[in-house]
Amino acid sequence: MTKKLIIFIPSIEEGGVEKNLFIVANYLAQKNIDIEVLTCNSNKSKYFNKKIKFIGPKSFFWQNKPRSIKYLVCIFFLFINLFKKKSNKLVFAFQANIYAILIAKILCTKIIVRANSAPSGWSHNIFKKKLYSIIINLADDVMVNSNDFKREFNKNFKIKSKCIYNPFYRTKLNMNSNKSLFQKSSLKILSIGRLTKQKDHMTLLKATKLINQANRAELVIIGKGHEYIHLKNFIISNNLQNKVKLVGYKANAYNFIKKCDIFVLTSKYEGLPNVLLEAQFFKKYIISSNCPTGPKEILLNGKAGDLFKIGDYKKLAQYINNYKSNIKKIRKKINYGSDMFYRFDYNLNCRKYYKFILENF
Repeated sequence: MTKKLIIFIPSIEEGGVEKNLFIVANYLAQKNIDIEVLTCNSNKSKYFNKKIKFIGPKSFFWQNKPRSIKYLVCIFFLFINLFKKKSNKLVFAFQANIYAILIAKILCTKIIVRANSAPSGWSHNIFKKKLYSIIINLADDVMVNSNDFKREFNKNFKIKSKCIYNPFYRTKLNMNSNKSLFQKSSLKILSIGRLTKQKDHMTLLKATKLINQANRAELVIIGKGHEYIHLKNFIISNNLQNKVKLVGYKANAYNFIKKCDIFVLTSKYEGLPNVLLEAQFFKKYIISSNCPTGPKEILLNGKAGDLFKIGDYKKLAQYINNYKSNIKKIRKKINYGSDMFYRFDYNLNCRKYYKFILENF
């Protein structure tokens, strides 16, 4: 009987998890693994290999619903799907891992999961942490995308997870556009990420207030989310309209990364942030919060960029203000990061995903 892989991701949005989903799913399809994607966002099928089948609700009605609604709908579809035929299926959860594990175990189906965000960012509730620990240990296998993440999982939940870095697919990059959101004469600072509390753009805005006028700095923030109004109000009340642009989501942000001088990440927690890989690939000076997990690993503990304590906007402003005077030192860091970028090689890490799947079939 043919083995079938069900990738469970109820809500396909525009983040780093989704970029990895497209890359990994298409690679596995090329290896002739029979794949079904269970999601409420069948409208995203254009990003997938034509061999991949979409299951779940087909109606456009569900596509823009909140994640919580999509989770419930896809859990129902997963239950029905596994109840019909479960013996030849392996579930690979990219999202809503706890719910997917419970359904798979009830119906005696193997399940592997990809954890996306460091537990230190969300596991402060003791009851939630204990419940998560019990359920995640029911999974047949668990993978994470950084070694720091792996250590945290082992420490918090006694799980020996597998670390596979995000495969960086450079052939998909569009490097021929002349688009720019910056003024030609400014110090160009860029940040990319959903406008949520996790990404902590407020720290970046506070730092922007402290940037020396002589630097003629300009900050562009790419992303959308529920924090937009809060950030916009701060910009207006602090007279930052001429320094900061909130430009919304951009499908191809690579063009804008190429144009910036400094790339900044201010997150409170991550997994392995793709935007830092993209900035490193384009040889940009990176300043990042030293959040769990990923930035310190990507930036090689500060040898390939600069790190600051979460929320420390004064230190962030200091790094930006020192950019021109430290340019020789910064170039050495950029070059070191470029030399070590092979760690995120597409073929190397996709082969690890392939092995991970085969070991669990």
